[in-house]
Amino acid sequence: MKNLFRLFGLTVLFSILGLIGSAQTPRPTPLVSEDTGPVKTFEVRLPVTVSDKKKKKNLIAGLTRGDFAVFEDGVQQEVTFFTDEKTNPAVYVGVLMDTSPSAAGKMRFSKEAAKNFIYTVTRLRKDKAAFMTFDNEVNLRQDFTDKLDLLDKSVDKVTKVGSQTALYDAIWQFSDEKLRNAPGRRVIVVITDGDDTFSRADLKDAIDIAQRTETTIFGISTKSGFLGTVPGVDSGTVKDKGDKLLTQLCEDTGGEAFFTGDMIDLERAFKKISEELRSQYIITYRPTNQNYDGRERKVEVRFIDKSKDGDFKIRTKKSYRAVRDALK
Repeated sequence: MKNLFRLFGLTVLFSILGLIGSAQTPRPTPLVSEDTGPVKTFEVRLPVTVSDKKKKKNLIAGLTRGDFAVFEDGVQQEVTFFTDEKTNPAVYVGVLMDTSPSAAGKMRFSKEAAKNFIYTVTRLRKDKAAFMTFDNEVNLRQDFTDKLDLLDKSVDKVTKVGSQTALYDAIWQFSDEKLRNAPGRRVIVVITDGDDTFSRADLKDAIDIAQRTETTIFGISTKSGFLGTVPGVDSGTVKDKGDKLLTQLCEDTGGEAFFTGDMIDLERAFKKISEELRSQYIITYRPTNQNYDGRERKVEVRFIDKSKDGDFKIRTKKSYRAVRDALK
């Protein structure tokens, strides 16, 4: 009987040890899924203007997505979205007016110019405009609104001039604070008669922030005319270093600079900008290089049908920097 109990005890002991050994046997570690959800990609939006080479005033409408190809650093890209004059989103335009000492004698004219432009470009119940002045200070006079009476009042209240010209700071501040998350096409129109003399930002900074916020800049230079033309200078032409910098600022962001010599020239410039905003094409593409490497990337929009190159000219921004930015 004792042997029977001893045998039974050993059997139970070995069974328990077997279970313990089994419990301690290493098991494969479950694979941790690396799927963190959908991969975020960034896209680039290009406002594109097409004009007649022979008659530059003629803007070309009626083109389609299939007419264009987009290249980044020479590599063709995937176009993901396209709109034309019938389907374009609303325009958010900031009018930035120079109130530096050199503009004092032209203040009345500049104010009328600002109001006239706002009336020309803003479509009721769709587009919105804002008004800012710059001298040694940058002041937002009226935030985005579609109420023209509020914009009128904000322009009329401007009576004093400052001591310097902080053009680039004004562009930086307005682009960064007001246009960054504007849910439409982003545009700045600068009315100025002088060079930047006071900004902490420089031309490169102004172009960079405009490109990063997908903002197109148009410049209206009032340097010549209105109080008599500058000797040896014809209106409508690029004149000095400051004018060339204004031209670069506009062209690198997909816009254009106008050098007005009288009221008729100014009205023509406003009309041209307004018509251009109406007839733009918006092309959005997804870069094949999705790395935020901070490098400047060259952009080019071409016609797929090469025969169009002889008749039409394409204008859009020339480059952008691939940096992570919170844009909507």
